[in-house]
Amino acid sequence: MKTCQVSVVVPCFNEDEVIEAFHRALVSVLEPTRRTFEICYVDDGSSDRTRARIGSLATADRRVRYTSFSRNFGKEAAMLAGLRMSRGDAVVLMDADLQHPPELLPRMLELRQRGYDQVVARRDRTGEGALRTLLSTAYYRAMGRCMDVSVIDGEGDFRLLSRTAVDAVLALPETNRFSKGIFSWIGFDTAAFTYRNVRRAAGSSKWGGRHLLNYGIDGLISFNTRPLRLAIHAGLALALAALGYALWIIADVALHGVGVPGYTTLLTAVVALGGIQLATLGVIGEYVGRIYCETKRRPHYVVRETSESPYGSPNFVAVDADADANADADTGSAPARASADAG
Repeated sequence: MKTCQVSVVVPCFNEDEVIEAFHRALVSVLEPTRRTFEICYVDDGSSDRTRARIGSLATADRRVRYTSFSRNFGKEAAMLAGLRMSRGDAVVLMDADLQHPPELLPRMLELRQRGYDQVVARRDRTGEGALRTLLSTAYYRAMGRCMDVSVIDGEGDFRLLSRTAVDAVLALPETNRFSKGIFSWIGFDTAAFTYRNVRRAAGSSKWGGRHLLNYGIDGLISFNTRPLRLAIHAGLALALAALGYALWIIADVALHGVGVPGYTTLLTAVVALGGIQLATLGVIGEYVGRIYCETKRRPHYVVRETSESPYGSPNFVAVDADADANADADTGSAPARASADAG
């Protein structure tokens, strides 16, 4: 299997407007480093011309490889596919919208040469609204208290991983993936630096409020069981409160006789307890649902085509959760290698 010094993994979803500008900027930064490199594009089921454009890039430049999904499977699946494709001794994950500046790559490669297995480019909050900044800060503080791994505000998917770190990530087969937590969980020597936040070069963000909320819930649940423990604590607190209230009622009856029951108090207690029970059932349901998804062992994604099987001969393969465990010893294309396992 041929290897190179640097692989750049780029998940893409409807990036038709910016993908060519991104590619030019990336190549202009990588070529002066005098390192052999490849660029691994992953089309996450785009509905625009993104797939056609990366196909053209692969035709024009042998250093470009790509995988295209049969539909949109999400960024986590796209990053996983890109890591499976990569052959470099160092692998860089970055977005195609130019919010991850390509000019930072030489600095990341320099830190890798110093022995770091992970190099993280951490963005600041320049240009963001006050409300979003406040909510993000509060969320990461909550994550720091609740999660079993360390997730730092501003640290995203823009990072460099050594081949050892990539192999460690690929060894984790879970279906419900939260990469920020996974990158922290695998450990290794890590260096980080901060860069100024920049706006998208074109197009619009695919991460709206609902997607960010769901992603935040995934993060809180993926790496700890504290929400379940919180439900236990809430139940015990309510039980103690109910016991104290019962004792107070008994004492009040003993001292003043039977009074008229309080309708408002009763209704408030019923509604509050019902809401807490539903919330607790929701937390339990989230964990049970994840167990259900894991037991089905469906593939993380389905490949429509790759640069090894271009437009004229689509290669439909389902890549299962264990495909990367046995694939590295065979050929260079991870999605193609996995067809034997999935078939």
